[in-house]
Amino acid sequence: MVSTGFDFRPGAQVPLSGGAGQTAATCALSSAAYRDGPVTDIKKADNDWHQSKITAPKMSLFEPNLGEAFCRAVQTRMLGGGRAALIQSFGMEPQTVVEHCLSASRIRKERDTKLTVLMGVFGVLFLPGLLLWLLVFQLRRSLAGASNKRAGALGMVVLVGFAVLGVVFLLKLPFTGFWGIYLRAMLIAPVVGWLWAKQVCERTAADLRERWSGLLSGGGVPAKIPEAVPRNPNETAAEQLRQNLARLTAEQNSNLVFYAGPKGILGMGTRWGSWQLAEELVPKDPDKDIDPFRSWDIVRAVHDQLKQLERTPLHTGGFPTPSVTHWIVAPVGEGASSVSRPGDDGYLIRPAEIQRICDTQQFGSGNRHYLGVQFVLWDGQLVITLLVNVTVLHHTLRIEVTGHALGPVHGMFSGKPAAKTETVAKAVKFWETKTRSLPLVDAKEVVRLAARAPLTWFPPVLDHLGGKLALPEPFGLRHAWADQPWRHRFMADDALRAATPVLRVVHQAAIRVLEEHDVDTERFGNRAGFLSGAVQGAEPGKADVYNA
Repeated sequence: MVSTGFDFRPGAQVPLSGGAGQTAATCALSSAAYRDGPVTDIKKADNDWHQSKITAPKMSLFEPNLGEAFCRAVQTRMLGGGRAALIQSFGMEPQTVVEHCLSASRIRKERDTKLTVLMGVFGVLFLPGLLLWLLVFQLRRSLAGASNKRAGALGMVVLVGFAVLGVVFLLKLPFTGFWGIYLRAMLIAPVVGWLWAKQVCERTAADLRERWSGLLSGGGVPAKIPEAVPRNPNETAAEQLRQNLARLTAEQNSNLVFYAGPKGILGMGTRWGSWQLAEELVPKDPDKDIDPFRSWDIVRAVHDQLKQLERTPLHTGGFPTPSVTHWIVAPVGEGASSVSRPGDDGYLIRPAEIQRICDTQQFGSGNRHYLGVQFVLWDGQLVITLLVNVTVLHHTLRIEVTGHALGPVHGMFSGKPAAKTETVAKAVKFWETKTRSLPLVDAKEVVRLAARAPLTWFPPVLDHLGGKLALPEPFGLRHAWADQPWRHRFMADDALRAATPVLRVVHQAAIRVLEEHDVDTERFGNRAGFLSGAVQGAEPGKADVYNA
């Protein structure tokens, strides 16, 4: 039976992330699930090629924060039914990020369940009063969000004015008996419910912030998602979620990548350098023909040599063990909104097909074969990939080595939660100031969470009223928010230094194969020596941008 790459075996397999295998990039992106800042903060992390889209809310009272919007967008995009193919996230574990999104959503769901009960007891039973309070808070929120500072101050005046009118209304109520009691309770009950809801929100906010800080501190925060563990054969939702997570991992291990013009190979970063060795195949003995060989013979020899890159004649540090992979590169348009993958053999191109593409698809339409050596450095923040392509056209053998570098996750994802404080003047020594702590959740945030809570059971309705986050396409967790490595001196040095030894290993392996097949390697050796000298002065460029 051919393996599909998916884990459909029965049994209680508990997804529990946070242990070995996590990297800085994984933790940074996972922390976004627990953040409580405005959703617009995600725009800070967008780069020139990939832009997130935020749908404006119809009612700002239902607008999500960054963590809520991020979890909803990632879960829908990466686990949704009939979703488009994903771009691999090199240097990190996308399944871990998704599991943290599920874990954060579960924590918020537990909070929203309690808030929904409070809304039912203190809100629905006293609906007129609840609607009046929500109307005032929505009006204040709209005015406070205006660019005019006077409008923001007016919002506070409206809230205070309503409170004063409410007190007058309670003292001089024209009704007596049951309706008198109900009308008084109508204005008081939502306030009591708000005080209770504030405690619930404070506890949840503290939990979320602790997980956020723990991820960025390297504490190994686990993502517990028991809803992904089917306990009996009838729990189809849990089984489907478990299969979707397994499918996500299988797609991450796919050996098919996509070239999108100036954007480079999606997920690997733009191509910053290219070196070509192209010479004529001439027999060593003029009286004999060349011993026939294929491109695959050279590629296989190069593959074996690249596997030994970590070896060095000196007892010093050097390359870590590299990942050497045969990649199939499919061309897509620069503005492509989606990509597709074959579903056979667990998203993997079979070895026989890889060899066929390497030997035959070297000119014209179709996919191309590249042998890649990849280094994941800086705890996953830097991914260096050097790709080798071998082609034979007529009597010319061409060996091309290209360098790709994917930089660290944007610094926005690395910010730890800051304590909420304010600086005020002292009561007596008014010329001095003091700093005091503020609650994690203020009054308007409690109202927002309580108003959203009942609608969290109907996500499409909440998306319509509060807006949502649309992720950049074609989507991959890593490349969508990757920064340039050239702004970090040591990262740039690592990327440039890797090119020279890799290039020399490729040329040595290729020339050895040519000699074994009776090819005159003098010109190849001269050209390899020239490139070996030129690559020592390599500088990052834009090799995928061709000037007319």
